[in-house]
Amino acid sequence: MPDLHIPAGAGSHQEAYLATPPVGDGPWPGVVVLQDALGMTDDLREHTDRLATAGYVAVAPRLYSPRGGGPRCVAAVFRSMTSGTGPVFDDIDAARGWLAGRDDCTGRLGVIGFCQGGGFALLAAARQDFAAAAPNYGHVPTDAERELEGICPVVASFGARDVSLKGHPERLEAALDALGVEKDVTTYPTAGHSFLERFPAQTVVRRLGLHHDHDAAEDAWGRILRFFETHLRAA
Repeated sequence: MPDLHIPAGAGSHQEAYLATPPVGDGPWPGVVVLQDALGMTDDLREHTDRLATAGYVAVAPRLYSPRGGGPRCVAAVFRSMTSGTGPVFDDIDAARGWLAGRDDCTGRLGVIGFCQGGGFALLAAARQDFAAAAPNYGHVPTDAERELEGICPVVASFGARDVSLKGHPERLEAALDALGVEKDVTTYPTAGHSFLERFPAQTVVRRLGLHHDHDAAEDAWGRILRFFETHLRAA
């Protein structure tokens, strides 16, 4: 399906990629899919398609909005992830509201994110109306227990070889335990950062610790879809 425009914060619009289940007329549960640092990539579209094939109407908003103006926009998005505030959260909530209001959506929504999007998925799940969250190798705030108060059930995936997120899985698990939130936090021993992605230049990104790990990726997807099945299809 081609990209489309959906509402964004401050009454504007944002580009997005929408995927719907190939069989049936719905309504289906929905999932908001949040990009990694590279933006609207083929990987992001494939993740969105995979969720649609599993029976969800899924939308991936482009968080690097033209409103921000190139590198300034990228920098603003990263600042938002660190502060937990900013227009990007308005854009995510606008995508959530748009998806929930579709006739082919039940209104019960999950959020999933990758890398940068994993950090946004965590924070948005604590601030907005989501029934399940799947952050993948996303930044966990230092004061996680405070920042994640009110969060929905979480299924999170990390790579043990991801040097950029050392201690983050443990921090997340401790915070969710303290908050009494249902969780599945798994760290894969063979995986590094971005192990769910398929980069075009694997030999280059491997030197940075970024590479696809098929076994870890398939196991993570299995866990995510089972978790979403439990929490997004509940009556």
